[in-house]
Amino acid sequence: MKNISITTFINLLFVFTFISVTAGFVFFVEWDKERYDQYHKQRYTIIANTFISELQRQPTKKHIEQLLSSFEIKPVKSRTQKVDILKNAKLIFVQESYFGRTRIFFHKNSHYLYIQNYGYNLMLKDISSKDYYSKLALILFALINIILIILYVNLTRKLIPLSRLNGQIEEFANGNLKVKIDDYAEDEIGKIANSFRKSIKYINDLIASKNLFMRNMMHELKTPITKGRIIAESVEDKDDKAILVRAFERMNDIISNLAQIEKITLLTQKIEKNPIKLSSIIQNSKNILLYTKDDLLIEEQYKDITIDVDENLFTIVLKNLIDNGIKFSQNQKVTIKATSLNITVISKGKKLNKPLKDYIEPFTQEEKRQSGFGLGLYIVKSILNIHEFGFHYEHEDGNNKFIIELENSCPL
Repeated sequence: MKNISITTFINLLFVFTFISVTAGFVFFVEWDKERYDQYHKQRYTIIANTFISELQRQPTKKHIEQLLSSFEIKPVKSRTQKVDILKNAKLIFVQESYFGRTRIFFHKNSHYLYIQNYGYNLMLKDISSKDYYSKLALILFALINIILIILYVNLTRKLIPLSRLNGQIEEFANGNLKVKIDDYAEDEIGKIANSFRKSIKYINDLIASKNLFMRNMMHELKTPITKGRIIAESVEDKDDKAILVRAFERMNDIISNLAQIEKITLLTQKIEKNPIKLSSIIQNSKNILLYTKDDLLIEEQYKDITIDVDENLFTIVLKNLIDNGIKFSQNQKVTIKATSLNITVISKGKKLNKPLKDYIEPFTQEEKRQSGFGLGLYIVKSILNIHEFGFHYEHEDGNNKFIIELENSCPL
């Protein structure tokens, strides 16, 4: 029940309520009918015994009239009517005794007693009020169902704005930061909508502020880094020169990675996927890394496949994994394997000291590393999340394996 939607829960609740009310009504009708039949059998038995007993004493006409009045019955005098009842009525009950015979008939919504005793053939019609509550129960049943229908319709209408708001929230979650939240009534849904509208404005303001800060920072840092790199070339001492050049290159890499992170953050789910050959993406990654076919740093072991990805972003993924594999491997080599299900970048080295999740946080570094800024795997995971691809790490036979789990790839 935890994962069931509110709409489904309400539908199930009303269905259960309707079934319960219907079952209760059916049970009551059956019970009342049985009670009704039992009551009248007892009543007619008393009437029959009384008349059989009194008829033996040859009562006066006045006494008979008093009995008829007290039991709320009247005699049927028409012979034609008597014959019709005996032929067509439904026989409900028969009682035989030493003094006579009594039969109870039901005909045209009325009950009749036919008493036979030593020459007496007396047919009586019951004119008492009906002690039967089925009609009242039916009215009550209909009234309850009408109330349930009214409640269901109104509650469903109340949920329509919630469904619409949910769609707008999902649109925002899918990357539309400019989604417009409709105006709602001044109820709980309206309060949620107003709060979410304020949240969207706050988030957009934060993003705009962050983007302005990032762009200004990268612009301001590019100039001194470039000048520092040029000046470093003029240093005569080779060791000092190497240290300075490496420091400025590291700072330049940080700026490039930050620019990539900003771009990925703004893209969210808005990417252009196209069927691309894996070999083409790997070649693009090698071009960025300035590796050629003659280099022995990358060994490719796969049958080419086509994957449905954003080519530019996925090139960054493989570039970062290859670059990290070469930098931090024991022999400065990586192996790339691929199937229709996954792509694996393998490098020889020790097992990571911490779980993969600790390395995909921004600015995370392995201890004692001399290069790398903790942004490479964060960028990789962010791009794979946008593509809805899995990503995990394994260490087997002295090799580190970074595995991309594909969901929409197909063999050539």
